[in-house]
Amino acid sequence: MSIRLLLVAACSLCVVCTAQAVEYTRVNTTASQISFTYNQMGSPMYGTFGKFEATLDFDTNNLANARTTLHIDLNSIDAGSEDANTELVKPAWFDTEKFPVAVFESSHFTQVAEHHYLMAGQLTLKGITREVQVPVELKPDSAIGIFDGELVLKRDEFGLGAGEWADTVVSKDIAIKFKVVAPQQ
Repeated sequence: MSIRLLLVAACSLCVVCTAQAVEYTRVNTTASQISFTYNQMGSPMYGTFGKFEATLDFDTNNLANARTTLHIDLNSIDAGSEDANTELVKPAWFDTEKFPVAVFESSHFTQVAEHHYLMAGQLTLKGITREVQVPVELKPDSAIGIFDGELVLKRDEFGLGAGEWADTVVSKDIAIKFKVVAPQQ
C-alpha cells in the first residue's frame, strides 16, 4: 500500500510541476493597452496609443529564451484633445512623417521575485535607440496572463519636445504604462 501511495504522490508532484510551467505566445491587442502620464504646467495629463502590434514568447520555465517586441503606431496617439494630438505628431515631438513607429525589442528577462521580472531591451523612438529596463509583473488570471509594466521615459534622451517645448511646460519624465494580455498556451 505504501508503494501505491508513493506512486500517487509522485504523479501528483509531476502534475503540480507541469502546472507551474506556463507559456504565453500570443498577445490579445484588443484587451491590451499602452498609456502614458505626464505633467503639463503642473497638471497631470493622461493619454493612450490606440494601435500597436506585439509578439511574445514567454515560458515561465525558460526565461533564457523569453522575447517580446512591440511596435507602436505613433499616429494613434490620443492625448486628450485634438490640439495635443495634432501637436504631438509634429517634428518637435514624434515627427511621425519620418518616424511613424516606436519599437521596443527585448534582449532578456530576469526574475526578481515571484511573478515579477525585469525586462531589458532597446527602445527606438524618433530614430534614437536607447537601452531600457522595465519592471514587469505577471498577473496570472485563469487561463490568461496579464503583464503590467511601467517605464519612465526621459523625453530629452529621445529628442521629444524641441524648440518652444524644450522648457518645463511639459514634464521631462513621461511614465509609459502597459498592460499586455496573453492567453496561456
